[in-house]
Amino acid sequence: MNLLKRYAVPVACAMTVLTMAACSSTKDERRVPTPLTEFKPVLDVQQTWKSSVGKAGRYLFAPVAVGNAVYAAGANGSVAKIDAQTGKDIWRTKVDDDLSAGVGSDGNLTAVGALKGGVFVLGPDGKLLWKGIAPGEIISPPLVGNGLVIVRTVDGQITAFNAQTGEQKWNYRNRAVPLNLRVSSGMTFAGDQAVLAGFPGGGFAAINLQTGDAFWQTPVSYPKGVTEVERINDVTGAPALVGAQTCAVTFQGQIGCFDANSGRAVWEHKFSSTSGVAEDDTVVVAGDDWAVMHAFDAVTGRPLWTNDKLKSRDVGVPFLLGHAAVVGDFQGYVHFLSRDDGSFVARMKTDGSAITAAPVLAGDTLVVQTHDGDLYGFRPR
Repeated sequence: MNLLKRYAVPVACAMTVLTMAACSSTKDERRVPTPLTEFKPVLDVQQTWKSSVGKAGRYLFAPVAVGNAVYAAGANGSVAKIDAQTGKDIWRTKVDDDLSAGVGSDGNLTAVGALKGGVFVLGPDGKLLWKGIAPGEIISPPLVGNGLVIVRTVDGQITAFNAQTGEQKWNYRNRAVPLNLRVSSGMTFAGDQAVLAGFPGGGFAAINLQTGDAFWQTPVSYPKGVTEVERINDVTGAPALVGAQTCAVTFQGQIGCFDANSGRAVWEHKFSSTSGVAEDDTVVVAGDDWAVMHAFDAVTGRPLWTNDKLKSRDVGVPFLLGHAAVVGDFQGYVHFLSRDDGSFVARMKTDGSAITAAPVLAGDTLVVQTHDGDLYGFRPR
């Protein structure tokens, strides 16, 4: 597999931790969010529009940006394509099931998943093209592209369907573990050859899009401890990919970057996260499971800065936007941190519900989706 050409795949999928998020500590400190501190904004960010697709319920719904459009879904079956410049619907529909995962889109086809394995694929006009069945619960956003719709079930199985017909092409099974976080773990395309995915137990793989076989498998970290709870070691969030380097993080394990062609580790650090990573050419950013934000040099892994001002605020998946790292918290605040030193440069308020999915950039508009199903368009200046 040769991924040495330059391309960047943003983290478009995300995860949320349910009841296991605090299992590595019994300290009450985790339950006391750090109060927000005042600061002088140095980045001008304006809210330009607001829309809604319905609440997330017990699940996570992450928006996807393709060009100047953003795609979003809610637990009530609503799916929408929205003009990111204006916030107006391009189309909106409702599938005949309650949803538990979404959304995936390549700008032509759009896919969402249901709790009992239902896979709904919509055409360019938002009308149902086909419905398929995956072998289990779907709580992670599908991937759409390269002629495939790819879904993963909560037990770590990944199934690929022909995007036009719904015919199943292959199924990849990962090693089962006794306990996992039951989180929404994303996947990332590596060009037109592979899909990258992390698994419960700390495993990481590049899967051949044609056959469903693994190009390579490698551990991000290994389970440690005596009890099954102590040994929970899931890869959380979607792998990040820039050029030929992919980065991932585990709960109660490590953060690291790997050669996307071979799976060889480039650098690793002890770390624990319940959200995920963001990466570009120079920096990797992640929030640990105390919601302390960290930045590392993308090439060497050298720690660059930490920001503990969001401790215990349950930050979501970060996103890198120009000179800022952007992350939401459990009260619906969107924080903009300087990528140079981690200081706050701007902050925006949404509806007060949690933001766990990564923000996305559609054209020049940053879009965030809250747990209550509201979408906000922000424009940094």
